[in-house]
Amino acid sequence: MMKKKLMIKNKLGLHARAAALFVQTANKHESEILVKAVGGNRRVNGKSIMGVMMIAAAYNQEILIEAKGKDEREALEELTVLIESKFNEE
Repeated sequence: MMKKKLMIKNKLGLHARAAALFVQTANKHESEILVKAVGGNRRVNGKSIMGVMMIAAAYNQEILIEAKGKDEREALEELTVLIESKFNEE
């Protein structure tokens, strides 16, 4: 299992479009993807749009992504690029 903390840097946070891109990216991979807002107590399935939207990560909020499976490294790297690119919104 690999884990990584990332800061949400796009102004609108993890809103519907950004969450959809996150889920679409997560679903490209076989690994299990779990996400939680740092400081929160809810861990959600990163391959579920409803789950990702439930954590309601806002601008400058830190999230923790956990990937477990044979392509966990690639999954985590691709999700990191997506988040660090501000979901291609800015």
